[in-house]
Amino acid sequence: MTFAFDARRAGRLRVVLMATAILGASSALAFPPYKTTDAETAGANAVEFRLGLLEIEKTGSDSERQTPLANLNFGVGPHFEISSELEYTPDDDQLGDAAVGFKWAAPRGGLSLGVETLTLLPVQSAQAGAGIESQFLVSIMRERWQIHGNAGFFNDPRGEEVERGWRGSVLAEFPQDRLRPGVELFVRDGNAAATEMQIGVGLIASLRRVEIRTGLHVGLNDATPDVEANVWLSWKWQRG
Repeated sequence: MTFAFDARRAGRLRVVLMATAILGASSALAFPPYKTTDAETAGANAVEFRLGLLEIEKTGSDSERQTPLANLNFGVGPHFEISSELEYTPDDDQLGDAAVGFKWAAPRGGLSLGVETLTLLPVQSAQAGAGIESQFLVSIMRERWQIHGNAGFFNDPRGEEVERGWRGSVLAEFPQDRLRPGVELFVRDGNAAATEMQIGVGLIASLRRVEIRTGLHVGLNDATPDVEANVWLSWKWQRG
């Protein structure tokens, strides 16, 4: 694998690291605005709904938008949830991606382990068959900080060629009252494209009835978009 850095990307990296320092050293519902998920589930008889108001990717002078995006999770018992994801690409006037699956996680004191598996659904007429993505999850939780790690594989036949590979990520969060800043490193490598590497920062703000989640990622090599930014709203209801 070859990682090509240039002055422009190094400058963006310095901006992200400076933003991380400003946010400071911040509960774990870690998926969106991050690419990492936590080893926790929604909880028994709970429903989580997350609405992505906007996600934008920019590479050079080209940009691509996805909106709306949606993430819906149903808690089935204390350690199991059914999850789904959906995104729409307005620039192409079509669905960009969709997935449905499950997450299992079990806490052991300050350590929680789990597995998340998603079926990658065909959303366009040219796509044939469904793919799969599965990850091992770990979360280490302390009063002042939390670390979440993901590592797994994917097999996606929906494109012109079958894409196989692995992905891994690490997310650190630092809870501060109603604010949860975090910093994340993400790597994805497959046979159909060069390795993607990103670093990013995010902030989750808990209000009375809703969470506001926003994140910013920059690419660390030429195979990755220069900048990705997103804004989400999140709600949770406890049934019964």
